[in-house]
Amino acid sequence: MKPREQPSLTRADAAVLELHVAELKQMFNALDPAPFRERDLDPNAQAYIVDWGREMRAGEALGLVVQLGRERATAANAALLREAVHEFFRQRALVTRRQLRRLFRVGRISLVIGLAFLAIAIIIGQSIAPLFSKERYAMLVQESLVIGGWVALWRPLEIFLYDWWPIRAEARLYDRLSKMDVRLTDTAPPHSVDPLAP
Repeated sequence: MKPREQPSLTRADAAVLELHVAELKQMFNALDPAPFRERDLDPNAQAYIVDWGREMRAGEALGLVVQLGRERATAANAALLREAVHEFFRQRALVTRRQLRRLFRVGRISLVIGLAFLAIAIIIGQSIAPLFSKERYAMLVQESLVIGGWVALWRPLEIFLYDWWPIRAEARLYDRLSKMDVRLTDTAPPHSVDPLAP
């Protein structure tokens, strides 16, 4: 598979990725027994398309051109490829959003546990402080409990401050890839098929 970018597809401002494969089946995961329309993309093709999409500007239109080297591009195969690519990335977007919802659920549960632990640590610290008021380490024990309570809040804070936005960005990227223009051509220009042509 030889990747190459070309300047345009259907819009002058579109970013287009061109992939060269010998046969259409190289675009799909050979281990997936589902029909092509429902089959996962080849892992290498998927990784390359996703990495390329990440490098494009957020509002930029995307397009994919797959050029066949050893077989003819037909209207049926062009439609199959387009539907398969769109469906694959639609499913990836759904899976990623489910992952984000699970992360927020873990964050909410972790926050409740962390706040409860912090409250208990503060109460215990204040309760035992008078028992060790004449000891030098009394303040150390009390502060250690409070610090431990705040440490318990680190995981929910990490989720709500840092962990969620890369996942949302990934889901948005998959949304863009699920809507990009997809075209199939072959090495013989007179026989190429442009499914977007009227």
